[in-house]
Amino acid sequence: MIIECVPNFSESRNKQVIETIIDNLSSIPDIKIINRHSDDDHNRTVLTMIGDEVSIPEAAFKAARLAQEHINIFQHTGQHPRIGALDVLPFIPLGDTPMSVCVQIAREVGKRIGEELQIPVYLYEEAALRPERRKLENVRRGEFEALIHQIETNPAKAPDFGPKKVGSAGAIAVGARMPLIAFNVYLNTNDQSIAVAIAKKIRQSSGGLPNVKALGLLVNGIAQVSMNLTDYRKTGLSQVMEAIRREAALSGTSIHHTELVGLIPRDAVLDAAAFFLQNDHLTHHRIIESHL
Repeated sequence: MIIECVPNFSESRNKQVIETIIDNLSSIPDIKIINRHSDDDHNRTVLTMIGDEVSIPEAAFKAARLAQEHINIFQHTGQHPRIGALDVLPFIPLGDTPMSVCVQIAREVGKRIGEELQIPVYLYEEAALRPERRKLENVRRGEFEALIHQIETNPAKAPDFGPKKVGSAGAIAVGARMPLIAFNVYLNTNDQSIAVAIAKKIRQSSGGLPNVKALGLLVNGIAQVSMNLTDYRKTGLSQVMEAIRREAALSGTSIHHTELVGLIPRDAVLDAAAFFLQNDHLTHHRIIESHL
């Protein structure tokens, strides 16, 4: 079985720390790191690693331990929402791997992190034990600063595993989910309020596009619409791009460039290409490499 794991670390500015984490994870047998994305404004590094049902749980636990050893969340500053040094730890089934395997791994790894590392763990998405925690944004609402004060007194903030207190590693959201597309659109403006307004217009929670989560940020002095597309089959890149292009024009600006965080399913790229080329027959069978 092939499983993808995408640990999100609340650090990118200290390059030595990230290189140490990558070196340690790369040394685990049967683990391959296939992508790294670091952003200094977000102060966040996203690693994409693949392995099997034996190697991935070990690598995930090691990622949590390394974050605890090298990242102090009390000293963290950055644009991206976060609750811990290792902020989120999702497991994603690839190929014929059933989701149930990833759910089991997420719960077992989460329990081990809570018990052995004494880090509060919140289970989300398919691995959630409480329905209100299925959505990551619910788990992370208020971020680390709110969690400090609420974890001991608010039953809604009690972790699924680990202590009801936070240390220098903060807390971790551990989950199981299908592949998503982390996609950012930069605008030709430094007015963050425009990005905030566009994000509110297009995200599902505000009545916008299905399966789209969005925030308006300021990154490198440029307004950014930061998104997660949680089901590209229902809302693809082309729909998101056209919606943002339209809303940006109404605000007197336009798209500057886009950014992909991590990896993307091939079907999502083909769907976008077919839309912009206006070619309904662009499928895998029309791609040379598919026949090699």
